[in-house]
Amino acid sequence: MATTQDFATYIAGLPRVLAGAAVLLRDEEGRVLLVEPNYREGWALPGGTVESDDGETPRQGARRETAEEIGLDREPGRLLAVDWVRGPDRPPLVAYLYDGGLLTAADLGAIRLQEEELLSWRLVAPADLPEHLSGSLGRRVQVALEILADGGGTAELENGHRVA
Repeated sequence: MATTQDFATYIAGLPRVLAGAAVLLRDEEGRVLLVEPNYREGWALPGGTVESDDGETPRQGARRETAEEIGLDREPGRLLAVDWVRGPDRPPLVAYLYDGGLLTAADLGAIRLQEEELLSWRLVAPADLPEHLSGSLGRRVQVALEILADGGGTAELENGHRVA
């Protein structure tokens, strides 16, 4: 007969997977809001690691991270993509991407960067996104924009490539 301790030991020995959640925010011209982290090269979307140890869900994490990073507290819209991302220098990541909706002029004026993590923000036209976003994140954003344009459902991705 298994004991609770045996189950806890079993769980502790299972592989770990990171979870991240972000929002895709666009202005009325269709430009995408990107943020520039200070802890790594390149650009990103507002979002970050889901604090699952605290019981946070991906949707809650996307909302919390957006509020912390850019000062806009808004409920994420529908789930656009789920991406299984495998990298050489970290555990696998399941990345959730939600529709953040359209930003008004008032929203843009209310953006306040979290200076501990971010250097700047900018709005980028979809055609210029490949200059700012690469790899799986760039592909994930392109798929999400296609979904928003054609009304498609949620995309299942592996390293930014559609699998279903």
